[in-house]
Amino acid sequence: MRPFVETLEGDPSLPGEVDIVVIGGGIVGCSAALRAAELGHRVALVEKGRIAGEQSSRNWGWVRRMGRDVAEYPLGIESLRIWDTLAQRLGHETGFRRSGIVYTAHTDAEMAWIEKVAADADRFGIGAQRLTRAQLAERFPGASLPARAGLFTEDDGRAEPSLAAPAIARGARVKGAKILTGCAVRSIETSAGAVSGVVTERGTIRCRSVILAGGAWSRLFLGNLGIDLPQLRVRGSVLRTAPLKGGPAHALGNGDFGIRPRLDGGYTISRRGRARVQITPDSFRLLTKFLPALRKNRGELALTVDRGMWDGLTTARRWADDAVTPFERCRVLDPEPREAELARTMRAVEAAFPAFKDARIAQKWGGIIDVTPDAVPVIGPAAQIPGLTLATGFSGHGFGIGPAAGQLAVELATGAAPLVDPTPFRADRFGTMPATAQAAE
Repeated sequence: MRPFVETLEGDPSLPGEVDIVVIGGGIVGCSAALRAAELGHRVALVEKGRIAGEQSSRNWGWVRRMGRDVAEYPLGIESLRIWDTLAQRLGHETGFRRSGIVYTAHTDAEMAWIEKVAADADRFGIGAQRLTRAQLAERFPGASLPARAGLFTEDDGRAEPSLAAPAIARGARVKGAKILTGCAVRSIETSAGAVSGVVTERGTIRCRSVILAGGAWSRLFLGNLGIDLPQLRVRGSVLRTAPLKGGPAHALGNGDFGIRPRLDGGYTISRRGRARVQITPDSFRLLTKFLPALRKNRGELALTVDRGMWDGLTTARRWADDAVTPFERCRVLDPEPREAELARTMRAVEAAFPAFKDARIAQKWGGIIDVTPDAVPVIGPAAQIPGLTLATGFSGHGFGIGPAAGQLAVELATGAAPLVDPTPFRADRFGTMPATAQAAE
């Protein structure tokens, strides 16, 4: 079942020429289109399905700085600043609220993790407050949280995935961006080795620059250009409840579950600490790059065989510009949620918060998360094709840092001063990504 998303109709006609084409209508792509249009660039946002149809509407809706890889902290800090004024800037509701986030620790490993997160937060000037068991009880009255300690960031918050990316796309349109939905980009054209246009199923758009924000589809798209981006897919399951009184006021990561208050009075709930990595042909191709992460996080990762294996075996990896592509055959990744996993998660929530014993589950859905070997995104130029900038591999963190990530991608694509140091996000940190073929001349 797909989560509800505010509908945004695409423009009826294809522009003949723009300065920048953004591929992908998730929150990163929409944010890139907004920033490019604000800077006066002619920009077209091209999405094969619908705006926020995939992970940008299927995530937890957390907007946080703490608990990230150290490389992401500056981007998280800048993104939170953008979120603060985004709704006012757009004239549309995003659901953003600085309502605070709490993590709890039960085990020795979790206690050590909280201490590391607290130290990282202190390093970047983020006010992370350590909570005793008694202080946790004060923050969550009536709850049963068998935790030894907690960590609280008052200024971190939440937003609504069903609202945010469509609101940003509307804002980009007001600034002059063309928004094209149901329009797959098939390939990139080059002239003298550099980007000169994109080929879509509806025709060609001439441009000097392309930003690829294709999420879980990015590896496949780049592979057709001969670029080997190390990226795998992780399957998640999420549910939301109907409006409910007596639940927590803060987003909470507790043991096996994560929970977030919603703007409508309900809660978004999912399991923590057990990501389902789809076993696909790419899992074997990329094993050496991902093996260190699998070993390091073996208690938090579970390999799963599902439809992803069949899709990986049957999906074309090469196609001509005039051929129907995988992006047209599957407009939206819409996996079934794992019912047993969500049932266990809900039982844990009910045990912690008695109010949820009467909760009505309004909806469940699945989603596909794009991950890199170090769980840090790739944001920066693709050396193989001048004019192509990557913004992908957000590893489940893209919603919260999306506004700043989109802005950074535009700055790197246009040569403007970047809002944060882009070095940690460079693509070549994984080694050479060979270009065995070139885009169409």
